[in-house]
Amino acid sequence: MVVFLAPGSGRVAFVAGRRVGGAVLRNRARRVLRAAWRELAPRVREGFDVALVARGTIRGAKTQDLVAEVDELLSRARVIRT
Repeated sequence: MVVFLAPGSGRVAFVAGRRVGGAVLRNRARRVLRAAWRELAPRVREGFDVALVARGTIRGAKTQDLVAEVDELLSRARVIRT
């Protein structure tokens, strides 16, 4: 997964391209990304637009796996409160 950040109003985008798989797999990837985001959103600092981009390795991933990965990526970017 890749996280893109930009200064902004706090909007979030969930992206899954065709490399992830067919429509069912892409929709599942976006659904799992949204669930992971819901757990972390209260801890994210205001003033950033976030784009979460799924990669092909997301197939079969569980929400808790993605929560840990998104948490790590946002921590590295220093936009998450601990």
